[in-house]
Amino acid sequence: MPHPTRPLRKLGFLTIGLFDPADPAAGHESTLQIIELGERLGFDSAWLRHRHLQFGISSPVAVMAAASQRTSRIELGTAVTPLGWENPLRLAEDLATVDLLAGGRINPGVSVGEPMQYDTVKHELYPDTADLEDFSYARVERFARLVAGERVREFSGKQGVVEEFSNRVEPHSPGLRDRLWYGAGSTKSAVWAGSHGFNLLSSSVIFPDKDQEPDFALVQQSQIRAFREAAAAAGHVQARVSQGLVVIPTDSASPAQREKYQRYVDERTPRTAAPQGPRGMMFARDLIGTSDEIAEQLYAHAGFQEVDEVAFALPFSFDHEDYVQILTDMAGKLGPALGWAPGKAG
Repeated sequence: MPHPTRPLRKLGFLTIGLFDPADPAAGHESTLQIIELGERLGFDSAWLRHRHLQFGISSPVAVMAAASQRTSRIELGTAVTPLGWENPLRLAEDLATVDLLAGGRINPGVSVGEPMQYDTVKHELYPDTADLEDFSYARVERFARLVAGERVREFSGKQGVVEEFSNRVEPHSPGLRDRLWYGAGSTKSAVWAGSHGFNLLSSSVIFPDKDQEPDFALVQQSQIRAFREAAAAAGHVQARVSQGLVVIPTDSASPAQREKYQRYVDERTPRTAAPQGPRGMMFARDLIGTSDEIAEQLYAHAGFQEVDEVAFALPFSFDHEDYVQILTDMAGKLGPALGWAPGKAG
């Protein structure tokens, strides 16, 4: 276990951006206000989950663009964008544009694989190519090449009087490729991310190897170590790792909030008792309590011992005032208990 004086370097938070379908604008505005609050409190990063055909953020690129104009320092990321829903070239254009507008603060996190509940949506998502789409690592490799500014085609130059064409994705944002993250849940995907120049997002959901003891913290630790070894072997010496657990400090919470938060945790705890499904999916326990209590649990967590930056996940279904309280306690009490110091306003 690291000594408690070992500092946490970066503190971030992750939100799903929940909204009421009867009034979605209010939910999106709440998310933007939460990001603004995060910057005022000194958080290093704010991350957006990506949800399709649900009541959460379906267009994090648009939300990040809006947030970039209401903040000046806090980094903005996605955790994660499932590339199975995206055209890699168009996504590369959008992210580069927003990164330039944000002054180089965008951290795109992605994953691959077949879209969730694909059979129910493929007729609209890919009506002519549903059975031909490649949802393998090749899709994210193509995306990374496009972000890096590699050649898309041979043709470039002027055509006619005013039309000028490029042979790479435009605009190009230097440095964005180095800020690409991969959301890995298995050792295989962690090693792939490390060997292909991505940073690692390790969340509260992972898949153990068949021979591993079903201990979430130890499995997460082993995946992070495997990532770092692969990254080092590939020469990716500045590879970053972020851990994303659900953390609910209650220092300044009202009695009603504490009861609400505990009920949320109690409802979710049974799923952490044993691996789930054919792949043995494992869920981390939500951490709830005072900041000192949570800090003690984190220092004892084998996964946390491997990182120096986190993006703590906000609970899905809480209200705006709950998030204000949780973030305020994270920045004012939990972060300092972990050796973190707030960033200065830009």
